[in-house]
Amino acid sequence: MILSGLEIARKVREGKEIIIRPFDEARVGPNSYDLRLNNVLQVYDIAPGGHLDMNREESVSEIIIPPEGLIIYPGKLYLGSTVEYTETHGYVPMLEGRSSVGRLGVSIHVTAGFGDVGFSGNWTLEIYCLHPIRIYPFTRICQIYYHKLEGNYIPYQGKYQFADGVQASRKYRD
Repeated sequence: MILSGLEIARKVREGKEIIIRPFDEARVGPNSYDLRLNNVLQVYDIAPGGHLDMNREESVSEIIIPPEGLIIYPGKLYLGSTVEYTETHGYVPMLEGRSSVGRLGVSIHVTAGFGDVGFSGNWTLEIYCLHPIRIYPFTRICQIYYHKLEGNYIPYQGKYQFADGVQASRKYRD
């Protein structure tokens, strides 16, 4: 079962099972809530001809998206984050790109749209594009929706818990 937008808003107002900060009723959809892109991106520092290594911490560079926007290019992964902090108890949060963004050839996650019950923090977005495109800070870029969880559960306490801003891969900690 997926929560309706009205139910998401009600749960947020109750402030127990679903927390979204800041929250704006105008971004409630029929069965989701729109989240915004923060103004900071990270890109991996890869030397020409180099590669990433899953078993070590990789160096990243930070890019600030100015108010007038930033052109991003195909063939490069940009890590961004949501402006909004979310916290979820008793529901499984899921993240998808907005169709208006997808229709421009921009994807907001490579494979990590599936959240964990109990996750608290900003969502890291794995952004890539099919064509060069100008993106803007604080634009509605993705939507969060919630599946009802059945049965007892152990809340998420993993390596990305309480994420504040962009989080590069921590695969090396596995």
